[in-house]
Amino acid sequence: MLEVSVLNLSILLSVMISLAIIIILIYAYTGTRKPNVKRYDSERKYIDPANDNKVLEFPSLEDPPTKELSVIIPAYNEEKRLPKMIEEAMEYLNKKFANADEKSGFEIIVVDDGSSDKTTNIARSYSKKYGTDKFRVLTLVENRGKGGAIRMGAFVSRGRYILFADADGATKFSDIQKLDKLIREIQTKHKEEMAIACGSRAHLEKEAIASRSFFRTILMKGFHLIVWLFCVKSIKDTQCGFKLLTRPAASVLFRIMHVDRWAFDVDLLHVAEQLRIPIDEVPVTWTEIEGSKIVPIFSWLQMGKDIVAIRLRYSLGVWKILPIDFNEIRRRS
Repeated sequence: MLEVSVLNLSILLSVMISLAIIIILIYAYTGTRKPNVKRYDSERKYIDPANDNKVLEFPSLEDPPTKELSVIIPAYNEEKRLPKMIEEAMEYLNKKFANADEKSGFEIIVVDDGSSDKTTNIARSYSKKYGTDKFRVLTLVENRGKGGAIRMGAFVSRGRYILFADADGATKFSDIQKLDKLIREIQTKHKEEMAIACGSRAHLEKEAIASRSFFRTILMKGFHLIVWLFCVKSIKDTQCGFKLLTRPAASVLFRIMHVDRWAFDVDLLHVAEQLRIPIDEVPVTWTEIEGSKIVPIFSWLQMGKDIVAIRLRYSLGVWKILPIDFNEIRRRS
């Protein structure tokens, strides 16, 4: 009788494991296999509001850089929070590049990610104020997600270095100098054109735990553990929305990454690690701003699902890291 029970239990476990494997494989092999890099014709153009709303063609990430720095700001229904962030960024950048010539200057690109409010109109008012050589607006036809918006912004950028920064201004913008110093150190150390410098809030973790509920703390710790186990081991804070990339690194990574929404940072950094692109992080000043688009439980579950997808699909070859001609990318950049 005991032997029969053990046998039945073994069969049940085998069936459950088999079903789990089947479910995992179905999940891994379903969905889009290629990165979402399709663009509408209107997304290749921008408007110059100071020149009778003339429609002009954006450049390409494949072109040689004509600015020292591009700042990409993804914005979804950010009409209220965007102006403060732009003013802070422009004040800092105008001072930093005050004596720069045209090729060593900067640009800001606000990417309106399919907003239903006045985000585009507000952003274009800054194009009119500062001119489209410094400030451009890319309006996406439909919502792609934060990662998708940053990807589209990078595709039309002109900078030798490309920073993406959140529209809420949670990170002190002048901390870009920390990222700039770090990325140049990485390039010197590794003798490599490709590099990524990440802003980090890891030093604020103890303070964050003290202000969060036990449940949210468990979710946060669990998320970090899953990211470390499955995807990214080189840095502690993958989710800070303040990262600086060299143009060659951006050219490679934004064409490969598949995740367009909240876990896109993990995808980006995971691919970078697989390609052995040097990555490091530096502490930045960060303040929580009201109006976050993240819905705690739902967003974390979505990110958890995406992280599993990242690990599974790249490991199984469903998502491919195609052979890269690094020499050609370096030559163009």
